[in-house]
Order: sequence, then C-alpha cells, then structure tokens
Amino acid sequence: MPTQLFPRLRTAFLTTCGLLLSSSFAWSADKPTTIVLFPAGAPGEKGDIEAEHEQPLRPGDDTIRTANVTAPTLTVFRPAAEKNTGAAVIICPGGGYSILAWNKEGTEVAEWLNTIGVTGIVLKYRVPARKGQERHAAPLQDAQRAIGLVRQQAKELAIDPQRIGILGFSAGGHLAATASNNYEKRTYDRLDAADELSSRPDFSLLIYPAYLAGKADNALPPELKVTANTPRTFIAMTEDDGVRVECALFYYLALKNAKVPVEMHLYPTGGHGYGLRKSEHLISTWPQRAEEWLRSQGLLEQGKK
Repeated sequence: MPTQLFPRLRTAFLTTCGLLLSSSFAWSADKPTTIVLFPAGAPGEKGDIEAEHEQPLRPGDDTIRTANVTAPTLTVFRPAAEKNTGAAVIICPGGGYSILAWNKEGTEVAEWLNTIGVTGIVLKYRVPARKGQERHAAPLQDAQRAIGLVRQQAKELAIDPQRIGILGFSAGGHLAATASNNYEKRTYDRLDAADELSSRPDFSLLIYPAYLAGKADNALPPELKVTANTPRTFIAMTEDDGVRVECALFYYLALKNAKVPVEMHLYPTGGHGYGLRKSEHLISTWPQRAEEWLRSQGLLEQGKK
C-alpha cells in the first residue's frame, strides 16, 4: 500500500472515533478520556502531512515529542471526586510549534493539577506550523474549540463553566496568551452549539512563554492585543531563559497597563523547558506559587459556582 495512504487511513479512523465520542461524551472518572476536537476533520487540513508519531527518545531524556498532529484532541484527567474543586485547566504543551512535549509539559501537568483538585485537560494542538499560515493560526482554532467544548460539557465533567483556565509552556505559553486575547469570534466556521459559547479563558498561566515580545523593540506581536478583558494571569520565568525573559516582562507590563490582575515570578536561573521537573534551581517551586495564586483568586474553593 502506498505510504501516503497511511495518514489518510489514520485520520479516517480518528474521525470515526471522534464522531462516536462527540455524540456521547462518555467522560471517564477513573481514567483519562480522549476526544477528537473536529470529528469531521480539522479546518483547512489538506492531507499533505505525514502520519502523527512520537519522535525517538533522546539519550538521557524521556520527553515524549509528538509530531505531525493533524487531528487535534483533548485528553481529560479528572481528580478524585472528593478533591474536585470544580476548576479546570486546558494545558498547551510547548515545542516551538514544531512538536509537542507531550508528557513533560502535558500529561504530567494534568496529573499534578489533579492533586490540587483541578481537572487537567491536555490539548494536542496541530503541529508543525502550516505553510502559508501564521504558526499559531491552526493551534488557535484548536484552543478556541477546546474551550467552548469544555464549557459546553461542564456539567458532565463536574466543573464550573466560569472557572476554565488555560496553561501553556514555551510556544504553548504563546498559544495560551493568544487564546486569552482572541475570543470575540471563532477563527473557523461554526460546527455546533459548543461554538456558540465563549472561548475566553477565565484565567491564564504562562510558564516560560515564548514569542511574546519582538527581538528588535520588545513590542507585543499583533495577535496579543491586551485589553482590560484579558483574563487574570500568572507568569513564571527565569532570567537566563534562552527564549528571552523580555517575553514575560513586556507581556506583564501590557497586562499591568490594562489593569488586568497579574502575578509574575521571575527567578535568576533555571533555563528553559523544565516543566514540573525538580532541580537545584528555585524555579522548581513555581507549581507551589501557582497553586497559591489559584487559591488567592478563589479558584480552588470546593462547591463554588
């Protein structure tokens, strides 16, 4: 069989699965549940990208790098019922809009969120960037669809539709910020009732975000039009981050000037791409600071509606 048929067969299989799941939304309370965001195929996909796969592990590095995503999905990790606060966070792994650091900046983060009573939802958005499009164009469609779909299914997920946040790492941080400033209208044609609901996150967490400031003038890119309605935001980064700490600094200033509630933690060392992994650097404490921020915002109060 010609190799170019494999991606098509795989897409057809995922589409069938997505149709089944989207019709019933059989969310599991005991194990992660995955659904396809666009059951009939993601907008603009032409079938010209090879099959999704995991790149070989690198020596001494167990990061799972997922490549060639054409059928974006959500994978839902639910906390124990007795711990559930009703809050939910959609997680955007990083990877330079080329791949997704699936475990280190995705599933591990969802599992951590479960320990503090938050439903963690990993967004497998489309990568790599599509030719002739802004690198964030297809991922933004995926993020908008994800937020609306989760909001629509809030009752089934036992979450508060007004406490749905977004968290992103590196390029995923840029995606989270972009979704936080582009919610007035969908960037794809309406599919169903989920697309009638707001795609504005209720809060945002950006961990070593990339692409938030221009190298020449530190200006925010055009997709980040910060307003007073941009969601309250938590930011964590290090001064020695290779993607430039100015990304955090100038986005923080834009939020501050727009009077958006924002908390930023800037650490001296730690580099980039650490996820939740422990190290000798103080940046390893960012999850504790993030939990404290969530609590201070009233987002982790059980029974709150």
